[in-house]
Amino acid sequence: MSLHLIQQAINYMEEHLYEDISYLDVAKSVHMSGYNFHRTFSFVTGMSANEYIRKRRLTLAAQELQSTGLSVMDAAYKYGYESPESFSKAFTRFHGSTPKQARQKGARLHLFNPLVIKIIMEGGSIMDYRMEHQEEQRFLALVKAFPNEIINDDNDHSIPDFWDECWSKNLIEPMKQLRREGKRDLYGLCSPTKGGATHFDYGIGILLDEDTDTKALAQFTDNGYSIWKTTPADYAVFQCLGPDGDCLGETWSRFYKEFSPQTGYVQTEEADYEIYFEKGEPGVFCELWIPVERRDMLQNAKE
Repeated sequence: MSLHLIQQAINYMEEHLYEDISYLDVAKSVHMSGYNFHRTFSFVTGMSANEYIRKRRLTLAAQELQSTGLSVMDAAYKYGYESPESFSKAFTRFHGSTPKQARQKGARLHLFNPLVIKIIMEGGSIMDYRMEHQEEQRFLALVKAFPNEIINDDNDHSIPDFWDECWSKNLIEPMKQLRREGKRDLYGLCSPTKGGATHFDYGIGILLDEDTDTKALAQFTDNGYSIWKTTPADYAVFQCLGPDGDCLGETWSRFYKEFSPQTGYVQTEEADYEIYFEKGEPGVFCELWIPVERRDMLQNAKE
């Protein structure tokens, strides 16, 4: 997703603020899946599209309450809330003042202006990467669906909790033992959804290849494990450096803000994944594999 498309998305939201829209409608307007749009917009702007819509509506609502005779009830329904009570709660959280207090002179209110995407000089820092091509791959995985909204939400720990749950239930170690020693790497598989789907699949798995004992595979699939397949794809590969998962989010952010604009590569609608090596390099939390395609080739294919 280019910066131009992000600006298009912002323009769409501004033109439809008084309508019943969500990030899924915005994604559709720029011809992206809800999953990929939500992740891209969040990493580039630092907020979700739904959060942007909410802040803009509450800003406009405050201005209208101050300058017109609009009632709190009418403001609630005009700006997409189901009741005056839910509107008042959201308004007070955002502004620090109630809608009634906003009518008074001297009320302190927050102003959230429309975003404008600009290209600025940044960095000078080195971002190491390599390009890889992978043919079709198969994985044995524990898979769970998660709502798109958790992507890049610093307060959400659903996926780390999923890892903890699988470890605590001893679901991962038996799967690892199917691999020969020295090859017991774990994969965090992330499958983008198509169209207007509201959830994406995340899997914790192992690679199925010549280093895997597949004789007991049926025993695992009979007990809730899944076979996850990927299609042939080109990947941009990054080492995530750090002691914990924070470096993973930082790498995604740099992919959208630095790598993609500078190289012309954009993420495709294939599964991305993290590799957690059994015997990794010191300081490397994981490797991030992002499926990519040149923007010009992607555009030509659509035309």
